[in-house]
Amino acid sequence: MPMRVLITGGRGQLGRELQRAFGQPEGRALARHGGPASLKAGLRDMEGVEVLALDLPELDVTDAEAVERVLDRAKPELVIHAAALTDTSLCEEDPALATRVNGQGALHVAEACRRVDAAMVYVSTNEVFDGARREPYVESDEPNPINAYGLSKLQGERLVRGTLLRCYVVRTAWLYGEGGNNFPAKVLRAAEGRRELSMVTDEVATPTWARDLAQAILQLAAQPAYGIYHLTNAGYCSRYEWAAEVLRLAGPPLADVALRPITSADYAGGVRKPPFTALRNEAAARLGITMRPWQEALGEYMAGLSTDIERINGWSSSANPLSHRLTHSSPL
Repeated sequence: MPMRVLITGGRGQLGRELQRAFGQPEGRALARHGGPASLKAGLRDMEGVEVLALDLPELDVTDAEAVERVLDRAKPELVIHAAALTDTSLCEEDPALATRVNGQGALHVAEACRRVDAAMVYVSTNEVFDGARREPYVESDEPNPINAYGLSKLQGERLVRGTLLRCYVVRTAWLYGEGGNNFPAKVLRAAEGRRELSMVTDEVATPTWARDLAQAILQLAAQPAYGIYHLTNAGYCSRYEWAAEVLRLAGPPLADVALRPITSADYAGGVRKPPFTALRNEAAARLGITMRPWQEALGEYMAGLSTDIERINGWSSSANPLSHRLTHSSPL
């Protein structure tokens, strides 16, 4: 019998890349995958995997009964819970909603996993830390979130770990991927037709490509080493440095847009952000799971957008050609 895997948030940045990592074409609700020899270590090397990827409206994680019905019907052996409310401004405006989705929603999934005896991967965030230190956080460091988003994700972590023994908590940072309303997308849109952009220098973490994270999660979930893991691309940078690399990779004339360094204090009205939340991937490294430098991953991601970027660099007066691929919001 093939192993059955359920992915929540299946239409999000990470959800789509998880399907890709399992060898499942996007848009198919259920697929069997036999794991060709060319694929790397992880669940993909098993004899067979069935993948069910769901998102709103098919699965609302805030509805406990609906979650229970779906898992009872699907009977997965592994659930990768990638659905989340990641709009930090909305979380701040409505912390009760953030708790309902990121905290209670995770609990509903964990309880349903316990009912069907499934293991669970809960995707969390670097923003569970306050950012007060100046060296990367390790898995054993004590969380202390300073905004509603981080608090809601920490609640989710604790609820999942208090409900399931067979669970992985995967903290990541600054996730981006194809089709998402992510930071590189925002930088490219903002730079179009501009001479200068302002970027903060005092918010530091690690840009993480959803494709690399998906592959690392599969490798992790293939091992019964449950616990907390930090999975990001290697290294770290400021928002300013990240934006500079995005524009450099985009090439001229976008690369000619000047960046003006500012601090978070200059950025009035924004959500309070932890200043330094780079994560050290110690626990996964002990299992042989490492991720490449963020610059290398970003370069490959940007190369995949090269055709659209070339069209933008032609300074067309028509609608932004990146809009279809870069502006859709996603669960994660």
